Amino acid sequence: MTGNTIAFELAQLRRMRLASLFEGSTLVLLVCVAMPLKYMAGYPQATQIIGSVHGFAFLFYVWVVINTVAGGGWRVAEVLRLLVSAFIPFGAFFNVGFLRRKGEAIAARGML
Repeated sequence: MTGNTIAFELAQLRRMRLASLFEGSTLVLLVCVAMPLKYMAGYPQATQIIGSVHGFAFLFYVWVVINTVAGGGWRVAEVLRLLVSAFIPFGAFFNVGFLRRKGEAIAARGML
């Protein structure tokens, strides 16, 4: 593995961590803020606004996952974990540590 390849993979993992945080945050806002506002306070515009933002965040996250795993070196279970966690509130936040460890492993492999 060349230095440029390692730097590119680490940048992709950083991008994926940020996309995961963004997607996870919008899902939590949708479920914990917008849905109660819609059903308990009678404010349906909250789900329209936050739902649209979350839809964009989800599509962006899936796009980042596809671009990252297309480079190879990912097991099917890892990819499924990344995708399934996007459907679970707070699930995306568990990916941050996983992606950090994956990045550390790639960096250590590059130092050999």
